[in-house]
Amino acid sequence: MASLLGLPPSFSGFVLENEPMSRHTTYRIGGPARAYVRADSLRSLVDAIDACRIRGFGWFVAGRGSNLLVSDEGFDGVVISLGAEFSSCAVYDDPDIVVAGAACPLSGVVRKAFEAGRSGMEFAVGTPGSIGGALRMNAGTRNESIGMRVKSVVSYRPGAGLKRYGASDISWGYRSCSLPSDEIVLECELLTKPGDAMIKARMEGAMARRRKTQPLTFASCGSVFKNPEGESVGRLIEGVGLKGRRCGDAQISDLHANFIVNLGHAHASDVVSLMLDVQNAVRVEYGIDLEPEVRFLGFA
Repeated sequence: MASLLGLPPSFSGFVLENEPMSRHTTYRIGGPARAYVRADSLRSLVDAIDACRIRGFGWFVAGRGSNLLVSDEGFDGVVISLGAEFSSCAVYDDPDIVVAGAACPLSGVVRKAFEAGRSGMEFAVGTPGSIGGALRMNAGTRNESIGMRVKSVVSYRPGAGLKRYGASDISWGYRSCSLPSDEIVLECELLTKPGDAMIKARMEGAMARRRKTQPLTFASCGSVFKNPEGESVGRLIEGVGLKGRRCGDAQISDLHANFIVNLGHAHASDVVSLMLDVQNAVRVEYGIDLEPEVRFLGFA
């Protein structure tokens, strides 16, 4: 299956041609990518990107697909995911850090820290996605985010090589960071501290709040829009009467209005239609332009 890209025999990973992206996003939505590649090592990642460049294929690096909406037509390029070499997670006592690969699930890092008796990652309990995606979006809550825990980040820039950023080299914002968009996050160091007897209780409390306020039993991308300064998107959507609105099998959740859920067989076009309805209604009623938090792939 590596024939499409002409990858060398030493390539570590796999290539799936015409692969439905619905299999690789938490939305369970999306048409086929020309190819879906998992690169299990840095050398294989470089080989895959070089092959795309030589053949003129567009490429896109995806994590666990938890914040991604792929068009119904798919993506006429190559989706690259990071595999084995980027999936490790280790806890160290001196200094008190967690070293995690970009492909490691954020939930796995939270669990590792908890098992080692380390505090600092409780805020991320129940948050889907990979470490790489969490860093890109500065995942977190209103009060805490992963950027607050970063000691360093290692990235790869195609054609230039590896680069290491210290904490002071990166600016963190609401659902954003200053890491260059043309670099691929590979690994990070996260600062922790000795835990206390309340770690488990804080994690259980955070998870209980998520279950109570978010539609976790349905496929979704998480929050669809970024909260405007000092505002709640969920409240705005409720205010314009769109909570519970449905288009096909996509629905604005009646539990949390900033979630558009897939009830079973939703199309990307259904989700986009609801997003446009929300943006138009909120603009008319409140004069606020809502910015999507979800990323798009394969749209014109």
